[in-house]
Amino acid sequence: MERRLGFSWRLLMLLAAISLEIGCGVAAKEPRGKRRHAYAAMMYMGTPRDYEFYVATRVMMRSLSQLRVDADLVVIASIDVPARWLRALKEEDGVKVVTVENLKNPYEKQDNFNNRFKLTLNKLYAWSLVAYDRVVMLDSDNLFLQRTDELFQCGQFCAVFINPCIFHTGLFVLQPSIDVFNNMLHELEIGRENPDGADQGFLASYFPDLLDRPMFHPPANGSKLDGFYRLPLGYQMDASYYYLKLRWSIPCGPNSVITFPSAPWLKPWYWWSWPVLPLGLSWHEQRRMNLGYGSELPVMLMQSVMYLGIIAVTRLARPSLTKLCYNRKPEKSITLLHVTLKVAGIWSIVAAYTVPFFLVPRTVHPTLGWSLYLLGSASLTSIVINVFLLPGLPVLTPWLGILGSLFVMAWPWYSDGVVRALAVFAYAFCCAPFVWEALRKVMGSLQTLLEREAFFPRLGESTELPCKLY
Repeated sequence: MERRLGFSWRLLMLLAAISLEIGCGVAAKEPRGKRRHAYAAMMYMGTPRDYEFYVATRVMMRSLSQLRVDADLVVIASIDVPARWLRALKEEDGVKVVTVENLKNPYEKQDNFNNRFKLTLNKLYAWSLVAYDRVVMLDSDNLFLQRTDELFQCGQFCAVFINPCIFHTGLFVLQPSIDVFNNMLHELEIGRENPDGADQGFLASYFPDLLDRPMFHPPANGSKLDGFYRLPLGYQMDASYYYLKLRWSIPCGPNSVITFPSAPWLKPWYWWSWPVLPLGLSWHEQRRMNLGYGSELPVMLMQSVMYLGIIAVTRLARPSLTKLCYNRKPEKSITLLHVTLKVAGIWSIVAAYTVPFFLVPRTVHPTLGWSLYLLGSASLTSIVINVFLLPGLPVLTPWLGILGSLFVMAWPWYSDGVVRALAVFAYAFCCAPFVWEALRKVMGSLQTLLEREAFFPRLGESTELPCKLY
């Protein structure tokens, strides 16, 4: 009993603090009077992609501000979110920050539980924002095309069915209520059924009859509706719909919000999202106009200088680099050394193309990211060419192939996504023989140099190295 009273007391204090923080923030920044509605998102720590979601949240909030929405912008942040991030949200983005303790997820032991959803139940705190009449709760991967303030006319709970049978919690409308919030916490304690252990499974279980509810149509007189409603698909347009037609043709509701409910590595804020995914550039254009890329530019400049320095050194110091390849030892276990050298040469080429990919700052603009990647891979392949005395063109064939594939994917005049996919497949099919021939020439070059003992000369013998290194 004492434990329950202590929990209830802490809960009341937390809710009072939330209401006070929101009320004070609105009064300070809105001289016209307190706003009755809010767009809210959440932030928590504990995943490898915390910074990326922080950037995505800022871009989304700034895009809403750019659309001049008539609502507060609120971020529900867990207590371990870095203070400098919260300060940027408050001072630079004009966001009201509500700090909360992480809700314990009782579904962690489920067989299908994904640990990256461990703290998504923090989304339930949206029902505690009782300073507002209506709240639109958002995931950070929403891309707004136009204002959606009419959503504040919806009822107690409204959501979009992307899946024919399960609504999506990337955007939903709710009426804050302490009673509902307390009841949700109680349902967590008793272990209410939750198919995925995340917020979506819990809310789908909590509102099981939403599929049978009527479709939301905003009243023309601006009044608010009561009850539960399905939202038109235009408020959560799955990006995969666009990839099929390369245009939006959602007949159900206004085409207002794009969502990206895909694998984490396919989110639109990563630099490789375009031209691999056509909509990646749309998200980055919003970031360029609203937030910019000042935080990543210093790292990119340092990497560019480093790569250019590597290219310069490998061209000026070629003789000294080749001397490092000599191994003046007696002829012993030479076959094993030859095999080792071949494997080292191939893996060095692979590393030259993969290492720069992971060094590029993840959230830079795609044109900057791909440019830096191509510069980095060119610089590292120049080291491989010089160290292993390989011909330049075969080693750079994958580089040319990657560059060509970017142009093929970025071509803006495809009629639909199927034609685009076929074009990419045809390009890959045509490139495959060139890549195979390049690999054959690289292996042949290594074998020739080994047979001439350019890498492992016998004691007392001099070796004439070829002057041509490319």
